Amino acid sequence: MSEPRRRHGNALDQPREHRPGPLDRFRPNPDSFGRMTEGFARFMGTPQFLLWMTVFVAVWLGWNTLAPESAQFDPRALNFTLLTLMLSLQASYAAPLLLLAQNRQDDRDRVTQEEDRRRAQQNLADTEYLTREIAALRIALREVATRDFVRSELRSVLEEILDAQDEAPVPEERSGRRPARRRSSAPETREIPRV
Repeated sequence: MSEPRRRHGNALDQPREHRPGPLDRFRPNPDSFGRMTEGFARFMGTPQFLLWMTVFVAVWLGWNTLAPESAQFDPRALNFTLLTLMLSLQASYAAPLLLLAQNRQDDRDRVTQEEDRRRAQQNLADTEYLTREIAALRIALREVATRDFVRSELRSVLEEILDAQDEAPVPEERSGRRPARRRSSAPETREIPRV
């Protein structure tokens, strides 16, 4: 008995296939219907909608109050029953349409938040990378002598050479020739300290 059921697709462990029904062609496109509901929700939130709705209700009440009884279609004696029904019908359709528009907006906001979160994570990763690179450059620059440090070292070596030349004894002149300058021994080279 279980064998024929499996052949016909009635097994409980397998989903049924969707068979197109007569109402499938009347099913609205979700995107176009969603755009329509958003347009309706935007229009209902404008002062123009309130103004036109007020004008409509005022004309309705004015006509059914001031017109002759034979011309009234919603008489005051019945407490404007037709107007009440129309406003209730409009509210009953407006509420779900507004909810549909709100759901679409929530979906868009969720996608935007996920995109913002992804961008923030990428920016954080880029910032961390740049911070590591700047730290590596600072460490590398500490090991390299700067221009000011080299200049100060050269100045101090030059002063030592000049001091050594001034302290050296000058031999007396012989035969009218200028004495040869004595070369001072080169000062000791010092190791360049790291800054």
